Amino acid sequence: MLYAIKELMDQLKAARKNKGMSQRAFARAIGMPQSRLSKIENGRIDPRTSSLLELARLLDLELMLIPRQAVPAVSTLVRQITRPSHETGETAMYDLDNLEPNEEEPDEKDND
Repeated sequence: MLYAIKELMDQLKAARKNKGMSQRAFARAIGMPQSRLSKIENGRIDPRTSSLLELARLLDLELMLIPRQAVPAVSTLVRQITRPSHETGETAMYDLDNLEPNEEEPDEKDND
């Protein structure tokens, strides 16, 4: 198995555990035999793309293709969002659930 796929499977497994779900309970929830989920999480089989998308979405995750140049910025945002604020003593810069469009500044050239 490719390292990138193993890392992805490890992240899915960690997300399942963070949700407090056993492998058996999660497999039941997604309608997949527990043995197949185990093989996916442990890298013994490569899941179909549709299965991977379903696993991620049921864990409140979203798979995306991100331009390589943007990966460091996205990684930083994810760390800031997922790290509890009590660990850092900081408050989050953005609440991604409540983003509102920026109001445009009035054009200084237009003095009607």
